[in-house]
Amino acid sequence: MNAPAKPGTTAGLGWIDILRLGLVQAALGSIVVLTTSTLNRVMVVELALAAVIPGMLVGIHYAVQITRPLWGHASDKGGRRTSWILGGLALLALSGTGAAATTLLFEQSFSAGILAAGFSFILIGLGIGACGTSLLALLATRTAPERRPAAATIVWMMMIAGIIVTAIITGTFLDPYSHSRLIAVTGLTGMAATVIAALAVLGIENRAVIDPDPDGARGPKPSFRAALSEVMSDPQARLFTLFVFMSMLAYSTQDLILEPFGGFLFAMTPGETTKLAGVQHAGVFAGMAIVGLAGSLMAKRKPGILKFFTVTGCIGSGIALAFLAAAASFAPHWPLKPNIFLLGLANGAFAVAAIGTMMGLAGASKTRSEGIRMGVWGAAQAIAFGLGGFLGTVALDLSRYVTGSNSTSFAIVFSGEAVIFLVSALIALGIGTRPMPIRGAQDSTPMQLAE
Repeated sequence: MNAPAKPGTTAGLGWIDILRLGLVQAALGSIVVLTTSTLNRVMVVELALAAVIPGMLVGIHYAVQITRPLWGHASDKGGRRTSWILGGLALLALSGTGAAATTLLFEQSFSAGILAAGFSFILIGLGIGACGTSLLALLATRTAPERRPAAATIVWMMMIAGIIVTAIITGTFLDPYSHSRLIAVTGLTGMAATVIAALAVLGIENRAVIDPDPDGARGPKPSFRAALSEVMSDPQARLFTLFVFMSMLAYSTQDLILEPFGGFLFAMTPGETTKLAGVQHAGVFAGMAIVGLAGSLMAKRKPGILKFFTVTGCIGSGIALAFLAAAASFAPHWPLKPNIFLLGLANGAFAVAAIGTMMGLAGASKTRSEGIRMGVWGAAQAIAFGLGGFLGTVALDLSRYVTGSNSTSFAIVFSGEAVIFLVSALIALGIGTRPMPIRGAQDSTPMQLAE
C-alpha cells in the first residue's frame, strides 16, 4: 500500500507499483541473457568464430550506452518516461531477434553476418539504454526517499529472477540446437517480455507522483553541463563511479567466456551452458536476498554493514574466480555448478550493497539530477562491460595462440579477473566514509550507507 500523501500530492510508488516496475526490469533481463550469453556461445562453438567476434559485438552495444547520461538528463527535464521504457524494450526485442538471425547469415557469408550483427547490436545498446535509464529515473523520482534503496534492491532482484527463469526455460527449448530454433526462441521471448512490460507499467507514471520539491530547495532544472558538473564535483559520486567501473570490468571479463569454458572443457551442449548461466544468476539472486535482508535488519546497529558486504563481495568474487582458474586444470571432474553458484553469490552480495549506495548518492543531489546520476553510473557500467567482455575474449584468443592450451588460457583469464576484483575491494573501502544525506527521508533508511 502507498504511504499517506501530503496535501496536493500522492504517495508515489507503493510496494505493488515497485513490484510491477520489477517486472519491466525482469523483461529486459530476459532478452539480454539470450543476446549476450547464449548467442555468444553459439558464435564461438557452433559457428567456430574467434571469441573476439562476439566480444567485439557485445562491446559495441555497451559502447553505444555511453550516451546514457544524455538520456538521463532528458528524463530529468521531463517527458513521458513510460514511452522511453516501452519503446526501448520493443527495440531491444526486435534487434535481439535480428542478432539471433545473423547466425544463418554467418553460415553463408562472414562479411554479411558481421555487418548485420554489428547493426543489430547497436540497436540492442540503444534499446537497453533507453529502457534501463528511464526505468531507473522513474523509480528514483516517483519513489518516496525512504523507500528508494529497498525499491532498487527489489527491482534488481526481479531482473535476476527474470534471467534465471529465461535461462532455464529457453535452455530446455534450445535442445536439440539449430539456428532456426534459436531465432524462434529469441523472438517469442522478446514478444512475451514486451507484452508483460507494457501491462506492468500501464498507468503508473500518471498516478504515482510525489512532491518533487517538498522544501522548495530545488531550483530550475540545470543544463546538461551544469548537471554533469554537479555530479562529478561530489567526491563520493566520483569514487563510486570508479568502483562501478572496476567491479563491472572484473565481472564482465568472464561474462563472454564462461559458456565457451563449459563447452570446451566440460563438453556441455548449448542448452546445458545456458542453464549454467541460470545457475550463476541464481547465486546472484541469493546473494542479493541475503545481503538485502541483513542490511535491513542490521543497518541501524551497524551502519557500515553495506560497505562490509561490498568489500567482502568483491573478495569472494575473486576467490570464486581463482577456483575457476583451478577448475581449468581438473576439468571435467571439477564441481563446476557449485563454483559458478559461489561466484554468483559473491557477485550478488557486492551488487546489492552497491545499489543501496547508488540510491543514497542519487538522493543526495542538490538539483533534480537523479536521472543523470543514474546515467553516469550506467555509462560507467556499460563502458566497463564492453571493455571487459572485449578484453576477456582477446586475452583468451591470445593465450590460446601462445600456449596452444584451452585449459591454460582460461586459467590465465580467470586469474586476471580475480586480481581486478581485489583492486575493486580496495576502492570500496573508501565508499561511505562520510554520511550521505537523503533529502526528505526521516533520519536514515535501512539501506543507507553511512559511517
